[in-house]
Amino acid sequence: MDNIVLEYRDPLFGLIILVSLVFIVSFTTYYYGIYKERLARKDYRKLSRRFELGKLKEDDYVHLYKTYNLPFDSILLLASSFLHKGDYTKAINVYLTLLEHVTDRVKKEELLELLGITYFKSGFLQRSKELFLRILKFSPRNKEALTYLLIIYEKLKDFEKAKEVATCLEELNKNMQKDKIYLDSLIIINDPISSYEKKTNLLYETYKEHKIIERIFVQFLLQFNKTFFWEHVEDFKTKNIIDLMWYLNFDDIDFDKVYKNDYLVQIYNAKGYIDNLKHSDDFVFDILILLNKHEHKINATLNFEFICSSCKQVHPIYDTRCPHCHDILSFNVRHNLAKGLTQDNQSLQ
Repeated sequence: MDNIVLEYRDPLFGLIILVSLVFIVSFTTYYYGIYKERLARKDYRKLSRRFELGKLKEDDYVHLYKTYNLPFDSILLLASSFLHKGDYTKAINVYLTLLEHVTDRVKKEELLELLGITYFKSGFLQRSKELFLRILKFSPRNKEALTYLLIIYEKLKDFEKAKEVATCLEELNKNMQKDKIYLDSLIIINDPISSYEKKTNLLYETYKEHKIIERIFVQFLLQFNKTFFWEHVEDFKTKNIIDLMWYLNFDDIDFDKVYKNDYLVQIYNAKGYIDNLKHSDDFVFDILILLNKHEHKINATLNFEFICSSCKQVHPIYDTRCPHCHDILSFNVRHNLAKGLTQDNQSLQ
């Protein structure tokens, strides 16, 4: 009996027991860790396959952010794939879902900004406006929010508010001279009280100092005061407004003024409205003039594209603000030869 007690109290035996327990705990922890890692990898592979197939759900982004500690910027990069595909609803849902779980102020502001831009792109201007106003309450120097707010007010035809925002951006050392001239012109054009004659005179005074409003001034005149336009046609660079000249109705053209303007003579010879030129210095006009003189009428015309002088993007339709870079009055017109629509083609449309 004494021998048994002595054996049990042997320090070596206790050490063996301790080592055994440590080994068992370590072994169990190790294999449990491997088991958890396998589950996580399986879950991640499943999530990755869903991402490859473009089937990530809104909650999956939160799962990636919270479970796998994926960097916030990476999450936003993944979510931006919806924007590139034009799936604005999906992008909006992702940003709204992330907003519920993000607490950092900077990250929240970034999310609100992205959400506002997505609402803007999808046409929800009022929602976008509310978000940018919310951002500006706690971050009044946010230039991105102010810029989008200016464009939203412009699209909503609240030009006075847009000008106020332009002044705020100017105070933040952003050059807004062109925007303010443009907005002043729109305020004149959209004044419900002033007569067309008064608007014409005010715009003309602005145009004499700031040629950048040429196109919007000409558009106004061709719609409301054609007489003034033709009386002052020499004040305008007709190359800059060639598409407006091309699409004018025959009855709206003052040919007495046309014959005094070399470029207009070329345009309307190419159009086939007059016939007093054999050739033109402009290659495209020259082809059209020759085609008009062909014994077998060949149907050809001009088409136009507009190139932004800031970002160099090409657009099929003129806009006062580039939809790509948002620069103002930056489009230059370029004309090309195109096949005209025949009567048969038009009847099929």
